[in-house]
Amino acid sequence: MGATGDRRGWTDDDLRQAVKSSVSWRGVARVLGLKDTSAATPRRHAARLGLDTSHFTGQRRWSDQQLREAVAASSCWADVVAALGIVDNGAERVRVKGHAVRLGLDCSHLRPPHAKSAPDEVFDEPVRPEMLRYSAAALAMAWFTLRGCAVALPIEPQAYDLLVTTSKGIQRVQVKSCAARTAKGYWHVGIGRRPYVLDKSASKMPYDPESIDLFFIVLGDGSIYVIPSSVLAGRVGISIESYTAYRVGDASSMLGSGAPATDAPRGVSAYAREFLGLRGFDPQGFAFDVYSGRDAV
Repeated sequence: MGATGDRRGWTDDDLRQAVKSSVSWRGVARVLGLKDTSAATPRRHAARLGLDTSHFTGQRRWSDQQLREAVAASSCWADVVAALGIVDNGAERVRVKGHAVRLGLDCSHLRPPHAKSAPDEVFDEPVRPEMLRYSAAALAMAWFTLRGCAVALPIEPQAYDLLVTTSKGIQRVQVKSCAARTAKGYWHVGIGRRPYVLDKSASKMPYDPESIDLFFIVLGDGSIYVIPSSVLAGRVGISIESYTAYRVGDASSMLGSGAPATDAPRGVSAYAREFLGLRGFDPQGFAFDVYSGRDAV
């Protein structure tokens, strides 16, 4: 039976046989004629006897030994889960990982599989013009940042979208975009704002020229314009063709229109140089474009 005073109704040999023939401690308890919840005493004596319980699965369908073998033979967790014959979902994978940690298994060789992408699998989704309005602010932030300007976003809704720090001070920038030309072939850019009313059909009104300093405008062909608010004061819409002097960059390669021209001139127009210099920007740091007559602005 055991030590003197041991009131067990089963012997060590009974326990050895019960552990060998069962797959859980509840099963051991049932074999020994105990309640399913009375496994504490058998577990204590099994530890005393050094009995092997690695074949126990409990509520699992796999044993500790099966997990050891799966981990040793696999190169990633997906292989481990597959070897155990269970569904590879988030919950089961976490459960398997946790059990491996509790068993102290070496899992350092398990890494996510890195399949090499074929050339035709490179990400090349087509540009969606309707998304320009959502990406315009990010383009503006990148454009100013690449020119050495610190860019910040207002915490609360303001008339401006960005705060840009230049050598001449902070510029309040309102970002606008236009994805496509009109039926007549013009780029008509809306630069007004809707009043703060619940009626979304209310007519747009112009921005107060004292509340912003610059308009950053990007078109569907990649053209970038930076126009002082004083130039557009009182307007809610413009035809951008009237403001070519303020075109300062090109993002056509990002918008699927091809790479920028490679023969762009090195010089900068006097008008653009004067405007940018007054605003605290370095004119030589801008990506200027070529227009008819090879004049750069």
